Amino acid sequence: MTTSPTAPPGAPEAQAPTKTYAQAAADGIWGTGADLVGYIPSVTVAPVIDHLVATDDGADGISERVTPLSREEEAIGVVGALPLAGKFGAVVMQDNGFGNNLTALTTFSLSYHLPLLVFANTRGGLGEYNSMIHSISQPMPQILRAAGFQVVELDRRSSAADWEDVVAEAGNHARMTYRPVIVLASFWNTDGKVA
Repeated sequence: MTTSPTAPPGAPEAQAPTKTYAQAAADGIWGTGADLVGYIPSVTVAPVIDHLVATDDGADGISERVTPLSREEEAIGVVGALPLAGKFGAVVMQDNGFGNNLTALTTFSLSYHLPLLVFANTRGGLGEYNSMIHSISQPMPQILRAAGFQVVELDRRSSAADWEDVVAEAGNHARMTYRPVIVLASFWNTDGKVA
């Protein structure tokens, strides 16, 4: 039995708190060296946004480097243009929003070789309460790959530590290849709660 220097003799060493998947995703985004993170508000990505703001010294829930945007195509235009100024950014959204921003992603980010990390939670999987969302979300990985995007999929079969590493690697890959990389992540457990 190991003890910490401040614990009484014989006491077990304190365990480090376990990161949630949302915290790991946010830490992975910061691990890319992102200069700006734009997001489209959603209850399912709110835990990721909250952690991005908190870890960016966001006082009172406000951060200079984490900003809400009204639509997915706006996010691609605003955040996707950062490489033109020597910067790098990430977009956090839901996968059903690709229906809105696919034209911007293909004709701007992809065509002009602009690195961008897109982190999107998936909808339509286990525990999904909205029976209509399956129509757009279920085929989305294949649609994105057919359009020429590098797509990485994460779910609860991987550890939170793996999520952090994969998200950071995806951002680094985007920078290295001068192309957008999309991470699709499933936050839903079978009981319908966000992980």
